[in-house]
Amino acid sequence: MEMRELGETQLKVSRLCFGSLTMGPLQANLTPKDGGNLLLHGFERGINFIDTAELYESYAHIKEALKAFDRKKIVLSTKSYAYSKETAEASLNKALKELGTDYIDVFMLHEQESEHTLRGHEEALKYFFKMKDKGLIRAVGISTHTIAAVKSSLHIKEIEVLHPIVNLNGLGIQDGTIEEMLTYLEQARQLGKGIYAMKPLGGGNLLKNFEECFDFVLNIPYLDSIAVGMQSIEEIDMNCLVFNHKPVDKDLLTKVMNKKRQLRIAHWCEACGKCVEACGHGALRIEKDQVVVDHRKCVLCGYCSKYCPQFCIKVV
Repeated sequence: MEMRELGETQLKVSRLCFGSLTMGPLQANLTPKDGGNLLLHGFERGINFIDTAELYESYAHIKEALKAFDRKKIVLSTKSYAYSKETAEASLNKALKELGTDYIDVFMLHEQESEHTLRGHEEALKYFFKMKDKGLIRAVGISTHTIAAVKSSLHIKEIEVLHPIVNLNGLGIQDGTIEEMLTYLEQARQLGKGIYAMKPLGGGNLLKNFEECFDFVLNIPYLDSIAVGMQSIEEIDMNCLVFNHKPVDKDLLTKVMNKKRQLRIAHWCEACGKCVEACGHGALRIEKDQVVVDHRKCVLCGYCSKYCPQFCIKVV
């Protein structure tokens, strides 16, 4: 597996990053043991970079894998919505404890939108910067679905890593086109920031054109790594072949492609509207006291399920 240095952080990461959201309760809801076994399978095939978040509830899965593997060979990136010193401290302590590690390689503010959200989270950012000085964090960054946040981060030297949406169609970018996004990401690279992309397949919506989509992101020279959500041995094997520029076996391809995924709302939904308010893509609406999904807009991120008091939203 090709390795890159994540910007000036000099963290050596595999070009394929293991996105752990899909194995957790927001999607496949695998047990920690089963999720850990998937991660170990990925490690054996050269993946050394894991993307997670406090929201994903996949820390236990990663901890299981690290019990059987050398922690020093793995790069962990996590995120939280911390906005103050207290919430930042709680998030960092939770990550350290539940991942079973003494340090986090990359700690990020989750889903930043603009200079305004960065300003609103300034106290948390400063805390993370201090924890980097103490060695508990190796690099600080942000994840984002917007061009505005990438643009704003250019003025903050201490933000060393960016985790933006990048895919062929720009699906999920909330405030512009993929061309505009790439313009600012190239500027970020010129400033020495590390960049690893998310949603190269548009949350699964571009899966049918996966070869073209992966070819697109792999040919962007300033992307250090690309996070891909994986929840089966077959998906790991196929993605490793693609990222290693090797042909994909037809039987393997069939197994992966035949698995259909969709956001579903269970029958006990009370149509409270909290998920509709939380969806930044406008993919949910209420009709006749029922939540309806617009599958053309849904990027299958699964975030909306976190806001459902009845836990009736699943990506399956």
